Amino acid sequence: MATLRILHTSDLHLGKRFGALPEDIRHRLRDARHDVLATLAALARQEAAAHILLAGDTFDTETPSDAVRVQALAAMADAAQMQWWLLPGNHDSLRAEPLWDALRRDAPANVHILDAAAPHALGPSAVLLPAPWPHPAPGRDLTAPLDTLPTPEGALRIGLAHGATASFHDDADRSALIPPHRATLAGLDYLALGDWHGTMEIGPRTQYSGTPERDSFRHNGPGSCLCVEIASGAPPSVRQLATGRFDWQSPALSLSPELDSLAELSRSLPTESNRRDVLIRLTATGTVSLAERGRLEAELERLRPAFGVLSTDLSALTTLATAGDLDAIARAGALRVAADDLRAAAEDTAAPADDRRIAARALDRMWTLLQDRA
Repeated sequence: MATLRILHTSDLHLGKRFGALPEDIRHRLRDARHDVLATLAALARQEAAAHILLAGDTFDTETPSDAVRVQALAAMADAAQMQWWLLPGNHDSLRAEPLWDALRRDAPANVHILDAAAPHALGPSAVLLPAPWPHPAPGRDLTAPLDTLPTPEGALRIGLAHGATASFHDDADRSALIPPHRATLAGLDYLALGDWHGTMEIGPRTQYSGTPERDSFRHNGPGSCLCVEIASGAPPSVRQLATGRFDWQSPALSLSPELDSLAELSRSLPTESNRRDVLIRLTATGTVSLAERGRLEAELERLRPAFGVLSTDLSALTTLATAGDLDAIARAGALRVAADDLRAAAEDTAAPADDRRIAARALDRMWTLLQDRA
């Protein structure tokens, strides 16, 4: 019976700039994406998987720097006992002729460029059937040719493709959607997919591996890859293996006046000692007093340097101003009049929601500034 074990990964996006994040974390994220190549090689050795399948978007753009390209090939060459199979995706499609010409020219013997929908032998009893992207907007299902690509009798048929089986994004090209049952149509023993950055099973023979190093808050947790054992006549055995260095988290903090905001915050944040490699996007909702909000914001500022990133969205957190809070601003005079006016505007249910939020935030700011001066 034909059997094969592979490592399935995708969406490395080597060279990604991370321009929306603080400058001091960007280079660490870029380095982690390169370093994951060595991690993948180590896992392939550990799992006795001779083939590493990269299901598209190995590079973040069609024009990665020479350093990104050359260093990626060097890392793959260092794992000479592994066979690396690179599929062009929508970010690094074959339209980027200089990129793929350079890869063909410089690729070591263990790196294979899948630039055509043609069979490639993975040893004596398995064949890889790729569906490369000719350009970023192909306007058709690129996996359709897999149905008729020939393979020897009894050989495992393994598809490798990049793209959506559903519209993951509003601007997705629906004409290029991959039928969820493509594995059945093409008689595939396994269809390795890329494009979705989280691990997802489409069917017993079709999987998205997700990216081995996360690059956004859309998918919580560190990155991973899939170790897949394929045998003829049986569904593949799929195991998820941890690969990522950085842990991306999007906790939601729901507060009310009777809760201790700092205790709730502590429960919402990860407890890892190495918070330097944790990226947090915290969203807070509910209602707190002015004083409690001040405590919360001060604690967030105290914690911020401990994390790789700690970004916060408190725009939906409503402030409930008590008489005691207003006394802490001023008991009389112009400041008290201004505070009373802002409180009234913030609590005016007949006013537009944006106006109420602006008034509440102004009152928060007034309270904080005066506390800082105290």
